[in-house]
Amino acid sequence: MTQRSQFRFTRSRHVPGLTMLRAAMSDFSYDRHAHEEYAFGVTLAGRQDFFSGGEYHRSRPGTIIEFNPDEVHDGQAGGNDTLDYVMLYADPAQLAPLFASAAGRESASQFRAAETLIHDGALRGEILDLARRIDTDTGSRIDQEYALYRIAARLVQRTGNLDEDVSTGRTDKLLERAKTFIHAHAEHDISLEEISQAAHLSKYHFLRLFRRQFGITPHQYVLNCRINAARSALDAGHELNDVVGRYGFADLSHFNRRFKRIYGMTPRQYQRNVIV
Repeated sequence: MTQRSQFRFTRSRHVPGLTMLRAAMSDFSYDRHAHEEYAFGVTLAGRQDFFSGGEYHRSRPGTIIEFNPDEVHDGQAGGNDTLDYVMLYADPAQLAPLFASAAGRESASQFRAAETLIHDGALRGEILDLARRIDTDTGSRIDQEYALYRIAARLVQRTGNLDEDVSTGRTDKLLERAKTFIHAHAEHDISLEEISQAAHLSKYHFLRLFRRQFGITPHQYVLNCRINAARSALDAGHELNDVVGRYGFADLSHFNRRFKRIYGMTPRQYQRNVIV
C-alpha cells in the first residue's frame, strides 16, 4: 500500500544543526518521542492533533507549535483534511547565545518557552521566512543566522520579565541526572537499575516519577535517545549497518520500524532524501 503522507527534511548549508521539515500527513501518526533540538513549526493547512506537556492540543492553520528540547510529544492529522505543516529544528548550542543576547542576560541562554501553541503573526512570519530561506537555499550564513536570531528575540519578548529565576525542585534535579546518564550511555546496554541509581532513586519510585514528569517510560526515553543519536550518525555519513549495531537495535528491520515512527520514513529513505 502506498503511503500518502510525505516528509522532506532539508538541512541548512549555512547554519550547523538547523534543519527544516516540510510534511503532509493524512495516514500517519507519530509515536510519543522527543527531540534534542528546539522545534518551531507552523500549521499551514488541516489540523494537527497532539499530546505534549501532559495535555492534548489542536493546532489549526496559522498556529505556531513550539517544543523545547526533550519535550515529549506525538502528532497526527485531525479531521478528514490532509495536515500540511513546516517545522524548524535548531540546535540548542546555536540558540543559547541568541537567547542570551536578546534578553541581555547570559542566564537566559537556557531559555524554555512556556507556550506550546502560539498565536503571533510576527513570529509566524519569521519562522516561515527562515524555512523558505533553507528550502530555497537563499541568502548567506549571516542572513540565516539573523533570521534565527529574530525568532529567538520574539520568543524572549513574548516571555516578558526573565529576571525571575525559577528554581528546580529536588525531584527535577534527580530526573535530570537520569536523563544525563541516558544520553551519556546511548551506545551501551544500560538497565533500569543503573539509570535509577544514577538518579539516586529506588527503581519503582524512579519509574513512577519519570513517567509522571515526562509522559513516557524510561525505556521509551532510552529508545528515543538512541534513535536521535542514530539520526545524527546518519547525518554525519556513517554506514547504516554500523549505526544499527552501535545503538542497540536488534536488526535493520527493528531500526526501520522505530525510526519511521518518529521521522515518517525509513533510515535509508532519510539518507537518500534529506537535502543538504
